[in-house]
Amino acid sequence: MNSLFLAFIGVGMMAAGFALYSRFLGSKVYRLSAKYATPAHTMEDGVDFVPTNKYVLWGHHFTSVAGAAPIIGPAVAVIWGWVPAFLWVTLGTVFFAGMHDLGVLWASLRHRGQSIGTLSGRYIGARGRNLFLVIIFLLLLMVNTAFATVISKLLVSTPTAVIPTWGAIVVALLIGQAIYRFKWNLPAVSVVGVVSLYTLMVVGDRFPIVLPETVMGIPDRGVWIILLFTYAFAASLLPVWVLLQPRDYINGLQLFVGLIILYGSVLITHPDVVAPTFNDNVPEGTPGIFPLLFVTIACGAVSGFHGVVASGTSSKQLDKETDARFVGYFGAVGEGLLSLGTIIATTAGFKTLANWEEVYNEWSAGGVNAFISGGGSIINEGLGIPTSLSATILATMAILFAATTMDSGVRLQRMVVEEIGQIMGLKISALVATIIAVGVAFALTFSSGADGSGGMLIWPLFGTTNQLMAGLSMAIIAVILTHLRRPAWPVLIPLCFVVTVAMWAALLQLGTLWAGRNWLLLGIDVVIIIAAIWVVVESASAIMRARKAPAVAWSDADTDAPAPHHVG
Repeated sequence: MNSLFLAFIGVGMMAAGFALYSRFLGSKVYRLSAKYATPAHTMEDGVDFVPTNKYVLWGHHFTSVAGAAPIIGPAVAVIWGWVPAFLWVTLGTVFFAGMHDLGVLWASLRHRGQSIGTLSGRYIGARGRNLFLVIIFLLLLMVNTAFATVISKLLVSTPTAVIPTWGAIVVALLIGQAIYRFKWNLPAVSVVGVVSLYTLMVVGDRFPIVLPETVMGIPDRGVWIILLFTYAFAASLLPVWVLLQPRDYINGLQLFVGLIILYGSVLITHPDVVAPTFNDNVPEGTPGIFPLLFVTIACGAVSGFHGVVASGTSSKQLDKETDARFVGYFGAVGEGLLSLGTIIATTAGFKTLANWEEVYNEWSAGGVNAFISGGGSIINEGLGIPTSLSATILATMAILFAATTMDSGVRLQRMVVEEIGQIMGLKISALVATIIAVGVAFALTFSSGADGSGGMLIWPLFGTTNQLMAGLSMAIIAVILTHLRRPAWPVLIPLCFVVTVAMWAALLQLGTLWAGRNWLLLGIDVVIIIAAIWVVVESASAIMRARKAPAVAWSDADTDAPAPHHVG
């Protein structure tokens, strides 16, 4: 199989999904209206609620939801063969991820920018909301701690990425000032920003930065993690337009340039896919493909974390409701393209099947390093870019996306802490909530030692938790659509599938954790499963009640959608 075929088919499917299916969702299901006054205008505060150009907001949303997951997941999952990974990424992007991200963004928009956790309380009750918040808190904790660990490993293994990684913060600060304070031309600022980032990559490739093995008794990886959490703490408190939004925007452009370089190299070299179509010769210890494929590849097919971002930050910055189609659905398409590029890099970036099997010699052996190695080889052969610089470009790409997700993750964790405080009748300031959010993540990350390896302790539960979160978010959308008497089948079909495979995987994981006597993860997994089952039952009950209740009508004049009759 030639990789060019995969690229054309995959890109074509996603482009058709945005052109056709997202248009159907926007006009017939969610009924987006340019006349509706979004929370960014009605609740503008210059900190979290800020009307934003849709292209800038797309960059924020896309890079916040992308992170390293759309690279790690597919790069691991191709061990079962390239066909299953390819089908799940393409079909998942078009019919699952785009619908989910757009739907949560729309639902939050119509409810004053409220989070999906708050919406669960409104539509399925207080118990469902409380359990929802537990799942969201754990999901964000997994993301923040694991991504800090992943970034630190990459900064140590690829020291040429250090300068562009930290230099991107300076570039983002300047872009934020240029766009919002000085009102400079956006295309010109964008070009300068992208050129600056790639210039930093060239400089970083020439001048790698390596920390001492230990600094005051702390290993180099631990030092990077401390610096990352310090940065995330500050970034989560700053107004979104100062750092978070411009950083995400310029990273989004940088990624697309990186994808153009990768896909352009595929177009020139069109290497053959050496990985098996379906791999029957998997290494010993590799779990079965069903249902693990659907939780191993989450971001890039469908991901509950996207709903947390869409309702936590993106909905508060949307200028027009009709922009939700571009920001939400096309944001999912961007992530799908990254996952597709990862599949090509990790299946066609090796010379022979033997070379591929040498890397994929055990379960979960693939990952970011396989993406960097395979993708770097394709770029080097296609465009003649030196192997070292190719690796720097791809490593920086992975780091910056993980870092932007961590930025948003800490900010969202702060909002969840504030929300929990409100439920308990406590007024928790943004500063205190951020201290709690960062403190919990910091404690877990260093719980196993000064190298920060504790950040991966609860990561094994991410796949199932993330997909259960996606299913629960779709359940809320389904309840809302039922109240409005609008077509709910585009949501209900993916909802049933995702909840089934995620619950199946979570139950299988219980057996594995029990056999391995991993009591910490076993206990957390039990909590997540019970919470998810409870929310699913509550959601099903809410849908049945909604069918019997009088229809609810939404007007473009409403600044907050009328609540269903049975909910107080």
